[in-house]
Amino acid sequence: MRVCVLGGGVIGVSTAYALARDGHEVTLVERHADVARETSHANGGQLSYSYVAPLADPSVLPKLPQWLFSRDAALRFVPRLDPHQWRWCAAFLRACTRARSRATTAELLGLGFLSQRLMHEVVEREALSFDYVRNGKLVVYRDQEGFEGARHQAEYQAKLGCVQRALDGAACVALEPALAHIGGEIVGGIHTPGEEAADCDQFTRCLARAAQRDGVNLQLATEFSGLRTKGLRVLAAQTSQGDIEADAFVVCLGFQSQPMLASLGVHVPVYPLKGYSLTLPNANAQGAPRVSVTDAHHKVVYAPLGERLRIAGMVDLTGMNPHADDARIALLTRQARETFPNAGDYDAIQTWTGMRPATPDSKPVIGATHFRNLWLNTGHGALGFTLALGSAQLLADLLAERELPIDGDAFAPGR
Repeated sequence: MRVCVLGGGVIGVSTAYALARDGHEVTLVERHADVARETSHANGGQLSYSYVAPLADPSVLPKLPQWLFSRDAALRFVPRLDPHQWRWCAAFLRACTRARSRATTAELLGLGFLSQRLMHEVVEREALSFDYVRNGKLVVYRDQEGFEGARHQAEYQAKLGCVQRALDGAACVALEPALAHIGGEIVGGIHTPGEEAADCDQFTRCLARAAQRDGVNLQLATEFSGLRTKGLRVLAAQTSQGDIEADAFVVCLGFQSQPMLASLGVHVPVYPLKGYSLTLPNANAQGAPRVSVTDAHHKVVYAPLGERLRIAGMVDLTGMNPHADDARIALLTRQARETFPNAGDYDAIQTWTGMRPATPDSKPVIGATHFRNLWLNTGHGALGFTLALGSAQLLADLLAERELPIDGDAFAPGR
């Protein structure tokens, strides 16, 4: 089958790779001169297979006033005269129930464990170089209430197959000595030894080369403008290099999926959550963490990538503007300095801003639309790198009408 994949981020490239390995003739369309130039370029770097609990949870409701009125909040919401933003927010609030949060956690863990298994297979099969380490993850808490909530969550996830353990503050510092500077503030942490870290940009580019060896045609520097349809079939993707005809089309365009598909009457509940990252080059071996660390208080993640340290955080629900807010970058830098002051030369940091394509319930949208040959693989929020390979395999299985490794209905469009 001829398949056209739209979008060259980690989701699009993973999808093209999975489909090519199934024997399909795949063309991937990307507007930039290389893959992974936008949201996949400098994300947090943590492969958090066990940390997929949705943002929509009853515990967030008391925090809504802070999100509205504080510029320093980890999640900042700025209301817009945008019906799509308000529809997304209303759906998010409806998802903030304990029952839905628990069910979503179980579904995302299934997709996460599938992705982890596939990552191990890809690493074994392909000669990829992307600063990949199986270094575990430590989430540290500075307040007892947050730590107790995390312990209860870990107990629930243990029933679903997660291997995690709760540590007191001293044990957290013993596990990761670079935390000593804030050791007196840490009341406890959750350690997950099976978590991993890697450079998403390098992974995506290496996987794209592997996909090319499997026959994928990478059509780079090609602007996509729309889909030409007839009845309930897509005939071609309209691009700056001419129409691309195919038997099936897969949309992996992140937050841009929503406006593109809306013109076809396909509703995708995806809205951009702007995030920020810093990359600290030549990280100090003694002052930077070797374990992946998440500071739960500030909602900031730290991932060692070779000799670099990736620092990422913030969620801005502020509209479709992709440009960085300098005040948010400054805040993230200050929080990182306070947590790991000896990690390296903060004056040499590289900054990045990306638009995470999020759904209200935090689950990606994977599956068929009402068009007979139009498929979606989008809406992964901050978990695109973590869930990419599992999502691609699920999409390939659905297209091939094979038995599914997990419940596909949980991620179906229109669920």
